Amino acid sequence: IAPRKDMQFLLHDWLNVENLYRHLRGNDDVNRDLIDAILEEGAKFAENEIAPLNQSGDVGCVFDKGEVKTPKGFKEAYIKYVEGGWPSLPADESLGGQGLPNSIAVVISEIIGAANWSWSMYPGLSHGAIHTLTAHGTEDQKAKFLTKLVSGEWTGTMCLTESHCGSDLGTLRSKAEPNSDGSYNITGTKIFISAGEHDLTENIVHIVLARLPGAPQGTKGISLFIVPKYLPAADGSVGARNGVACGSIEHKMGINGSATCVINFDNAKGFLLGEPNRGLNSMFVFMNAARIGTALQGICHAEASFQGALEYARDRTAMRSLSGPKFPEKEADSIIVHPDVRRMLLTQKVFAEGGRGLCYYLGTLTDFEHSVLPAEEKAEAEELMAFLTPIAKAFLTEVGYEAANHGVQIYGGHGYIREWGMEQIVRDARIATIYEGTTGIQALDLLGRKVLMTQGKLLRLFTKKIHVFCKENAHNSAVKSLVNALSAANKEWGDVTTRIGMLAMKEREEVGGAAYDYVMYSGYVTLAFIWAQLAVVAHKKLALNDGDADFYRSKIAAAQFYFQKILPRTQMHKACIESGVESLMTLSEDQFGFY
Repeated sequence: IAPRKDMQFLLHDWLNVENLYRHLRGNDDVNRDLIDAILEEGAKFAENEIAPLNQSGDVGCVFDKGEVKTPKGFKEAYIKYVEGGWPSLPADESLGGQGLPNSIAVVISEIIGAANWSWSMYPGLSHGAIHTLTAHGTEDQKAKFLTKLVSGEWTGTMCLTESHCGSDLGTLRSKAEPNSDGSYNITGTKIFISAGEHDLTENIVHIVLARLPGAPQGTKGISLFIVPKYLPAADGSVGARNGVACGSIEHKMGINGSATCVINFDNAKGFLLGEPNRGLNSMFVFMNAARIGTALQGICHAEASFQGALEYARDRTAMRSLSGPKFPEKEADSIIVHPDVRRMLLTQKVFAEGGRGLCYYLGTLTDFEHSVLPAEEKAEAEELMAFLTPIAKAFLTEVGYEAANHGVQIYGGHGYIREWGMEQIVRDARIATIYEGTTGIQALDLLGRKVLMTQGKLLRLFTKKIHVFCKENAHNSAVKSLVNALSAANKEWGDVTTRIGMLAMKEREEVGGAAYDYVMYSGYVTLAFIWAQLAVVAHKKLALNDGDADFYRSKIAAAQFYFQKILPRTQMHKACIESGVESLMTLSEDQFGFY
């Protein structure tokens, strides 16, 4: 069930998006009524069309002689998705889109992803292809491919990974040979291609990394190409079959309804996207969009697991409360009365709702790119986005997986049984910490590129916002304990960063040794900032007697829980950082195991 009330609280009471959109767009054409109507219709579509296919879709896709058939009902649901205009929400109207803020599309992506993550990946991969083509495509390329992707008639993929290289793209071997007509022949094999082959649409547009003849070695010699499954005909319809074939699909731990493909390019005709040997730079438009989408996956699975666990905890009876029976009319108390069950439920709740706030905030930052604001204001939003993206992707997927596991634990033995659906959430959630850059890769990006290489500029940009918030609320008695704790954590964040920088000056491996703990530390402080803001808003609404008092009290209680039971985890990560890298590097390769 889409958590409409929480979504509206974040959008309207906290982010005040109606005024924000007016500020960014110079008009008031996107008002609260429109936003709520889109949210409501998206929720109905996800609940009625997509969610019922989640468990049944776990049977997986069928591969036969290069063709992939998606689970029963997937294609019919996709047709309704396109008919409803959902793929085109944020795209420019000149391309057939609806011209709505991207942050609204983020909300709809969460609703659909929580209902059925596997299904959501088919249209979800198209978003990155659309962003990349919009940023780097020629007018002819946009006319041929972009309008079809915007409408949802075609879907898109990104083809990066090869069997010998994952995140280390500098060693990829796919080749692009120029043709006399300006096109290129693409040859190579890509693996782990989500939605690389399926029966939902008549064409699939692959965005592919490959090397031109004589290109420099490493990442500086990679170019980006558009390689469709079928070449477009002169009238824009599907034309001749291209040299693109699915060699197989993977048999996976989870997200079985999403086809993960081996894609073979055999002299497939492709079209250069952007500048030669600048493909990785162009692809980052795609990858950053995908990383925010993956951060959402952590929230989707935390929310789905929380909803299932909450219903079960209210209904399941076992033992009596230590302080005496709470349901004397029953033979035992509902397990929701037990502190340990509440610990797990509240952990799920604060990760789902706080993480939702972070993702929605990131969504509003993407709206600055297409705003009427001066360049300097856009630049600040871009810098904040660059800093927060690796935190969101790494941290939210890690805690999303933790929340999913709590759901199984609350169900006990029933959680381990497939029919209840909780173990599927765990299996589906597990991939989120891996694809679009593992937690370790995101951690290195944050600490190495975004913090140390900028001499702390991006970190200071964000911590200054936290400092201003704490100063503004220093005398707010309702949230004094939260603000004091947040202020101390914010200062400590800077101190911890300085400590790592000093260690790294003597030993560069210290960066790699500290990176994981640093990104998790950063995530806990970032979410504390979100929760402190939500608590302030909730207290204001209560004081004004404006809205559902129980909802606001729930927010305040969740914020208190986060600060008392979750934020202290930063101290463990701080201790690990300060212990240095030595214990990680002591053993030789041969000393790790003896058999």
